[in-house]
Amino acid sequence: MKTDAVRRTVLLAVPALFLARLAASQAETTVKVVAKRFVFIPDTITVQAGQPVAIRITAPEVPMGFNIPDFHVRTDVVPDREAVLRFTPDRAGSFTFVCDVFCGNGHEDMQGTLVVRG
Repeated sequence: MKTDAVRRTVLLAVPALFLARLAASQAETTVKVVAKRFVFIPDTITVQAGQPVAIRITAPEVPMGFNIPDFHVRTDVVPDREAVLRFTPDRAGSFTFVCDVFCGNGHEDMQGTLVVRG
């Protein structure tokens, strides 16, 4: 009788622990980025493959764009508003992100690196 109760407890606890671990691994990572002439701060973002990401971007000076071509995600960034770019990186590596809205002389050098760990 006692063995059956222990067995039931284990059978209920194991799936619950698995689901809790799965939910924790899928928690969204939030990264704040400021787009200023002609830099992103920070210019390197590190995230985990398979984990949802929310990049919260502000641009205090002029309109900007934020584009990660390798993941086919982009957003416009308007001064005095926060833009949120959500995606889940599906592969590891280093990927370039750029400003894709002309923001003045120096715009062509405005880029950063997204590092996705496997």
